Amino acid sequence: HLRDAVAAEVISCTMLAFSLSSSVGLNLFGGKKPGRGTLYSDITQTIGNTPVVKISDKLNPYPVDVYAKCEFFNPLASVKDRLALAIIQDAEERGALKPGDTVVEATSGNTGIAVAMVCAQRGYDCVICMAEPFSVERRRLMRMLGAKVIVTPKAGKGTGMVRKAEELCAKHGWFLCHQFENEANWKFHEATTGPEILTDFSGKKLDYWVTGYGTGGTFNGAGRALKKERPDLKIILAEPEDAGLLASGIPTERLADGAPAGSHPAFKPHPIQGWTPDFIPKVLDDAPDQLNDELVPIPAASAIATAKALAAKEGLLTGISGGGTMWAALETAKTAPEGSVILAMLPDTGERYLSTPLFADIEADMNEEELEIATSTPSFQLVPGKEPVLAA
Repeated sequence: HLRDAVAAEVISCTMLAFSLSSSVGLNLFGGKKPGRGTLYSDITQTIGNTPVVKISDKLNPYPVDVYAKCEFFNPLASVKDRLALAIIQDAEERGALKPGDTVVEATSGNTGIAVAMVCAQRGYDCVICMAEPFSVERRRLMRMLGAKVIVTPKAGKGTGMVRKAEELCAKHGWFLCHQFENEANWKFHEATTGPEILTDFSGKKLDYWVTGYGTGGTFNGAGRALKKERPDLKIILAEPEDAGLLASGIPTERLADGAPAGSHPAFKPHPIQGWTPDFIPKVLDDAPDQLNDELVPIPAASAIATAKALAAKEGLLTGISGGGTMWAALETAKTAPEGSVILAMLPDTGERYLSTPLFADIEADMNEEELEIATSTPSFQLVPGKEPVLAA
């Protein structure tokens, strides 16, 4: 009888421990079961279904709710993962891309990284054309993914890297992604990004959606899906104050394939990498008339400051474009009716910007405050100009 009683107590304790561990696990995962409940056959299957996160009153003091859709949860940490998969998958289905082919694109970096990822997974050679001013860490990431990176002169701007990509494809018979003209770009967002937002806000309010544009794919595709289901939703489109191409009202002249014929007269260099090349992309132009309800110019300094605030106050590490989008969302929040709900897109991770103005005042070495903390205890001190201290 004693043996049975002990066994029963052991079983009871085991069940209690399992129950407690399960409860803790569910709390850690926000009430969800740990794991995704599926196994993926390749990395491209993890693209999309990025989370929406609420912004706290540390950054949003207004009587509205502001959310961020965090596209840096994509496997290569940007919204452009969607574009790369869309274009390559579409080309394969059409027979325009076959085993052994070389894929080429002109890019400010995120698209190139995404294209290089998909090419690595699919087994294609990859050549990326990238203008000189864009961050060097992007070049290194693409090369690590197996791509060849052709850097074009700064003076040629975005149109220069596009011309180089076209020239290489014409000479070698390679496949050009045409991210700025390819309708597979916006159609993928219409089929994924927009419906994801609709699902996450199902049964809930959503009054404003805020986005910038690089190719215009997110705006055009997701915007179509959102407006179809929620026609009263207001879409806020942002572009750099220093490069107000849409604000100018001047159209981009195009070649027969829709590519830009030249640089836009309203373009000026700006630090919001990935946004607004020196032409209006055809993918953006192809959006329905009046899809956006408002066009907001983004001051570069405000975009950088907001990206830093998102990191320091919310733990959201996004790039300058994410900072610009969130700044537009917070500006919208100032005048939106009380109780409004605003969603902003955060296109990529801040780690893409280590060599840009976003990190210009962030030092690698300890500052005075850090040195004061380091020397507040006697052991393991590394103070400039002094011998390293190990044990006190």
